[in-house]
Amino acid sequence: MDDIRDTINKMLVSTFHEILELEEKAIITDKFKDISNNDMHIIEAIGNDSGSRMTDIAKRLNITVGSLTTAMNSLVNKGYVARQRSEHDRRVVNIYLRDKGMEAYEHHKQFHRKMTDALVEALTPEELDVWMKSLDKLTDFFQSHGKK
Repeated sequence: MDDIRDTINKMLVSTFHEILELEEKAIITDKFKDISNNDMHIIEAIGNDSGSRMTDIAKRLNITVGSLTTAMNSLVNKGYVARQRSEHDRRVVNIYLRDKGMEAYEHHKQFHRKMTDALVEALTPEELDVWMKSLDKLTDFFQSHGKK
């Protein structure tokens, strides 16, 4: 049983690192060389909403608002993101993607689409069902582990 655990652990760690490395190579192109992979994930968390609040974005990313603020300042300065005060409540600052940010968002979305398409095309419907159930259990573990 320990052999199976070791193999699963190696596969999970290897897959995690490979996805990060491949994603960085695929999405941080010449056009988006001025941002990091983390910046791209912030852009993804903002999405194409008409305006997200910092607390909502931080919650989606599971980071503090303070950590997000530092990255957000950089993205604003680079022209990917804009801040706008709410007309209804001046205390609220909404965040939205500028044109450059929307291009990055769509580029990142396309990478994830290609990755998931490759998986779906490689598996039979039965294999896909087992894979999704297994991934569900792994997600449950990560979510419950993060709450402890």
